[in-house]
Amino acid sequence: MSTILKATNIVKYFYEPEKFQVLKGISFDANKGEFLSIIGKSGCGKSTLLYILSTMDTDYEGTLEINGQKTTGQGQNQLAHFRNEHMGFVFQFHYLLPEFTALQNVMMPALKLAKYSPDEIEHRAIEKLRLVGMDEYAMKHASKLSGGQQQRVAIARALINDPTVIMGDEPTGNLDKANSQRVFEIFKQLATENQQTIITVTHDPDFANGSDRIIEMEDGHIIGTHFPNGEHS
Repeated sequence: MSTILKATNIVKYFYEPEKFQVLKGISFDANKGEFLSIIGKSGCGKSTLLYILSTMDTDYEGTLEINGQKTTGQGQNQLAHFRNEHMGFVFQFHYLLPEFTALQNVMMPALKLAKYSPDEIEHRAIEKLRLVGMDEYAMKHASKLSGGQQQRVAIARALINDPTVIMGDEPTGNLDKANSQRVFEIFKQLATENQQTIITVTHDPDFANGSDRIIEMEDGHIIGTHFPNGEHS
């Protein structure tokens, strides 16, 4: 199995209102095609860790490697390009532009990367919408879609550049049970069929228990790794 993400001894401090250590030497690897959930009580550092893994927070100690590339120490422009090419993001709040159609929202990161022609990007965007069962809503404005539909469009947008890693921050946090299950099934399919690595922070025990591996955090440490199929380490 090939390692896609390697975090080594990640340490993070907050300095306001006073110096406080949030992450205390976090190390773990994630493999190609692995579906990983990070769990723990609010304030344990899991969202802070995800923000570092996503390369958006560069103020930390330790090293991060993604897809064989050391991202620690790279400049903001390099990292922005790297993120757009290799990473997809799905948040609790979908951040779609309401006045744009579902299709336009999905095309946006690909137009920015400019790897393909606009026609090809549109074709790819429809394919991604089809994958999440939203192709028939391609021309609908984001503001006219339900919460569950908007989240599926947000997943299609995260997939448009065929990222190596998809990161989710409470991706089912605002959804009812049926829509949460649908989002979970899309992620499972991406990991199994497309061999994309999924790393999500979640409070949803059903979601976590369906993933390949659960990393449990407490007070800035990893306190356990569980494999829902029965193994422990």
